[in-house]
Amino acid sequence: MVITDISKRLTCDEVIAFIQSGHALNIPEAAKARLAAVRSYLDDKSNTHRSPIYGVNTGFGSLCNTVIDSNDLSLLQNNLLMSHACGMGDEVPPAIVRIMLLLKIRGVLYGHSGVQPETVQLLSDLYNQRITPIVYQQGSLGASGDLAPLSHMCLPLIGEGEVYYNGTRMHAGAALKNAGLKPVTLKSKEGLALINGTQFMSAYATYCITESNRLFERSLHIASMSLDAYDGRIDAFHANIHRVRPHGGQVYVAQRMLELLSGSAIAEQHKNHVQDPYSFRCIPQVLGASLDAMRYVQNVVETEINSVTDNPLIFPEDDQVISGGNFHGQPLALALDFLAIAMAEVGSISERRTYKLIGGQRGLPAYLAPNPGLNSGYMIPQYTAASIVSQNKQLCTPASIDSIDSSNGQEDHVSMGANAATKCFRIVKNVKSILAIELLNASQALDLRRPLRSSNAVEELHAQVRSEVPFHDVDVYLGERLKKIENMV
Repeated sequence: MVITDISKRLTCDEVIAFIQSGHALNIPEAAKARLAAVRSYLDDKSNTHRSPIYGVNTGFGSLCNTVIDSNDLSLLQNNLLMSHACGMGDEVPPAIVRIMLLLKIRGVLYGHSGVQPETVQLLSDLYNQRITPIVYQQGSLGASGDLAPLSHMCLPLIGEGEVYYNGTRMHAGAALKNAGLKPVTLKSKEGLALINGTQFMSAYATYCITESNRLFERSLHIASMSLDAYDGRIDAFHANIHRVRPHGGQVYVAQRMLELLSGSAIAEQHKNHVQDPYSFRCIPQVLGASLDAMRYVQNVVETEINSVTDNPLIFPEDDQVISGGNFHGQPLALALDFLAIAMAEVGSISERRTYKLIGGQRGLPAYLAPNPGLNSGYMIPQYTAASIVSQNKQLCTPASIDSIDSSNGQEDHVSMGANAATKCFRIVKNVKSILAIELLNASQALDLRRPLRSSNAVEELHAQVRSEVPFHDVDVYLGERLKKIENMV
């Protein structure tokens, strides 16, 4: 009931946990009754209201003043889905599409959209029977809702479009038939309610912030190993430093680093150097700032997934059908750009630590190779990390500062939040690769410190690495090892 209980605030973690659980989605009877009552109100309203109601008996966008005959209202909704399903580019990962389905269902369950119970039930049937619509990454301006992606997602409701079912790509009509399901006949406004929303952006955002939180915690473990492997000092994490500059993320990271390094013989040994480079000494300040940004982003995303984002909205208790702009993705666009920057910095400082580890400093051999020269050791993985970091910088150009008007000027300021979402997704994946490279290097460097031992937390992580790849004594095919560590991360 976690997804369908609109009385409780849904979290990003709960969405991801539900996706991973394999549980079926259940639409409560009380929710269906609420949807039916709103639908009945809208039908009565459209039959008795003298003036046109946008999206109910009018065209869309700049065609909003074109009144549609009552006999064509169902055809209008079908035409809307068919004409707007024109996405391009790569396919959206199936896991993201399934999040989109969940968030769309939750959004209409609030009862302000006018969607039939039968339509919501079929959406949940698609989810439960793993009939996953094929959706494309390009096409949404992130303003009039994620029109193109959501149209592709909702085409199967009318037996059109393509889906994956039982591991096979097929026409949606065939998949419905094989699953014992039938298409629905859309009523007035339903098509618009289904595609006038931010579920493409918010699904990506839900995934990205959840994955970023996980990778962030992992990055602290890896940074701890790197610090000990570099024979770094822990003075920079002392509570007094952060007490007098108490940014929440900074304080947390400093405390966490001390916890992770507690009991390390390497950390406790005498140091000949007075201080460390910024990539070690400023871990709390840099990563803490990213953490504060992530906390802001998570609040924005969780507000969004607990909201109604289509148009127009129906308020039966006030006898109102109001056209507005809740579909505009600006909150998500700004937040996703911010998250992209925050995560890019997690990757950037990670690569700098890798660079220091291979530099032949503090008693470590060049490129962490026991016999450098004959062996290149870990020279080139740092190149790879640098290449990925550079790509992240390019991907961090904000999407939200751009706008191109559309629909004959009716939609004259858009968020480009969909592009922010797909860029952020790529950056988060890239950070995982960068952290894997640091972890591989840090594990090698730590072995070169033996017989000295690090903390229990660091040694446990090191053992996980060594269960996947051995110590690097002579040059081998490194790409295979990197992929194993990336999968571990």
